[in-house]
Amino acid sequence: MAEVLIINEEEKRLIQNAYRDLLKSIKSELNEEDRMNIRKAYEMAVQAHSEQRRKSGEPYILHPIAVAKICADEIGLGPTAIICALLHDVVEDTEISLEDIQKQFGERIAKIVDGLTKLDSAYNAESPQAENFRKVLGTLVEDVRVVLIKMADRLHNMRTLGSMPRHKQLKIAAETSYVYAPLAHRLGLYNIKTEYLDLCMKITDPENYQEIAQKLSETKRSREEYIKEFIAPLKDNLDDIGAHYEIFGRPKSIYSIWNKIRTKRVPFEEIYDLFAVRIVVDVTPEKEKLVCWQVYSIVTDVHTPIPERLKDWITTPKSNGYESLHTTVIGPKGRYVEVQIRSNRMDEIAERGYAAHWKYKGLSRHPDVYERWLDSVREILEDPNSDAVEFLGDFKSNNLFNEEVFVYTPKGDMRILPKGATALDFAFHIHTDVGYYCSAIKVNNKMVPMGYKLRNGDQVQITTNKNQKPSEDWIKMVATGKARSKIRSAMKEERRRKGEIGREALERKLGNLKVDFDRSVEQLVSQYEFPSHADLYYAIAMGELTIPEIFKTAKVDFDKDGQRHLSFVEEEKPAPVEEKPRRERKPKFTGKPRLLINGEPAEQFNYTFATCCNPVQGDDIFAYLTANAGLKIHRATCPNATNLMAHYGYRVMKAEWITTADTTFVAALKITGIDDGPGVIERLTHKISTMLGLNIRSFNIEGNEGYYEGRISLLVRNTDQLNMAIRALQNLSNVSTVVRID
Repeated sequence: MAEVLIINEEEKRLIQNAYRDLLKSIKSELNEEDRMNIRKAYEMAVQAHSEQRRKSGEPYILHPIAVAKICADEIGLGPTAIICALLHDVVEDTEISLEDIQKQFGERIAKIVDGLTKLDSAYNAESPQAENFRKVLGTLVEDVRVVLIKMADRLHNMRTLGSMPRHKQLKIAAETSYVYAPLAHRLGLYNIKTEYLDLCMKITDPENYQEIAQKLSETKRSREEYIKEFIAPLKDNLDDIGAHYEIFGRPKSIYSIWNKIRTKRVPFEEIYDLFAVRIVVDVTPEKEKLVCWQVYSIVTDVHTPIPERLKDWITTPKSNGYESLHTTVIGPKGRYVEVQIRSNRMDEIAERGYAAHWKYKGLSRHPDVYERWLDSVREILEDPNSDAVEFLGDFKSNNLFNEEVFVYTPKGDMRILPKGATALDFAFHIHTDVGYYCSAIKVNNKMVPMGYKLRNGDQVQITTNKNQKPSEDWIKMVATGKARSKIRSAMKEERRRKGEIGREALERKLGNLKVDFDRSVEQLVSQYEFPSHADLYYAIAMGELTIPEIFKTAKVDFDKDGQRHLSFVEEEKPAPVEEKPRRERKPKFTGKPRLLINGEPAEQFNYTFATCCNPVQGDDIFAYLTANAGLKIHRATCPNATNLMAHYGYRVMKAEWITTADTTFVAALKITGIDDGPGVIERLTHKISTMLGLNIRSFNIEGNEGYYEGRISLLVRNTDQLNMAIRALQNLSNVSTVVRID
């Protein structure tokens, strides 16, 4: 960041206005001490960041003020969180220390700010992002405000990413969609999760984002008219329920519309449920369930319901606390409309998640879902053996799932697990020891394998045996992070226990030779390139490395002071056969696509194109430095991109095409359509080969009951040629969809 010593009058006014907006957005009651502390935090932050600017050129202080405003206005946090948001970057970026903050504001605020400050040491780790996230979550279990402020910080960064370089935008978007969006979902921050995903799509897939945004804008008036037509016949009956209510339409997010287009393979114009109608009733907690079902009855009397689309999250809330009644009905003109029915309390929890949950604590009939969730996070954090990447994978799979299954114990107690969880996951969910000693499982009174995938309504009974122990195979039988983490710990403990036998054997041998044990072990670990002492002991115990083998090359030697130690003699190797020196041949890059990587010609790097996404000239791309296969070039929309950039963002490099006309790329298309008899294949191949002049690398087609699905692999020069082929095929009369696949 460039140092700027002068802030002009216009910028001073801008900063003061931003601070006034922040104060207006605070919803909670403030006493005199709160006001004074917020002012002190603001003045400290202004002073600390006075010489800094953001990449966009604006004064840096505008960022912490904006983060504090999101905390107050969009999450509904109180004065403590606002103070911490104003100070969240001062320890990391300025001369102010945690001790200074503790003196001014006390221990609680210092602790939250510390949780928000990145670990300097994390940046030497295998995955800095994972290590940093682990630290944040360590503070989360003590004070959830750490993560809520982190969410607000990430949201403002995503909203203002425009001035960052493209490859950094991709890294930040990947990390956001991989961890922050699912975490927002888990904490019930629906609006923030939705905006995260929309902003990520705006970066990773700008063309489709802009296209859908434009179509939503063009159809806004007709949607509003339709919602009025849908609502009108409901009003009279709703007035009779004797409770105040609001009814309005909400458009679906751009990301969710795109997801529907992609998964259902239909164009924008054929998606009917572009919006949901929400009915919010103002009633006391005791009457919520009764009144919501009354409203449901009114809606389904007026509009035809689709029974299988009814979702009752009032009787059984989601694991993130979400309560609502969802149904889909057929509205005017035969269009499907999703209707959401909820109370004011449910609506506030749906919008503000964890922050609103405090306000209504004890009012709901259901147990505290967040306390249960935080307990599961604590369990994963307690595993001392997992590295940061393992931890992040465990945390994500255990805690950030979207869909759930509801299963029951033999006594009829309900348990919620992620969709895809197995019978063995259930055992670990009940208790770690039940998982460890699980020997047999019955589901609905029938014996099932441990890897059986649970379904809604299953009743599960676990049989335990004290002689049973987890094995390596168990890792493949579980889906939740808790189970995986506990099995991994058991495996490491078993490995350590077996290693003790190897340690004792080595200790006896070295004791007989009268050499220093610790020094000798260090030498052996280095000589045989073991990652740790424990690995050396385990290899000896399992016979992978025997003591006689060690002492074929190890002998006892003496230091100058007479101390005995091990030294190693090299085994004699046959003399190498002399070869005539070869002239180094320079690699030829004729016909290879030309790129710039980090602004330099790619020819100087060892690079290949990733087969998981097959980039084509013109695609948005990035380079990823692999551990042992050089650089791989991926598409920005590659299915693996999010995972790579979220875990190993520091290995990602900027990559750009240099246009070349003498190269071709492989691109795969999936085509579906009406199988109207002989001639389908001829029409498709004629269009591609004869009309467009493209080479077909492979072609596979299968027809079934009047419908066909084909996969065609083409050789194209660039994305323009590929898009031209897609449009041409879509215009054929018997073709329904044409999509590019990885």
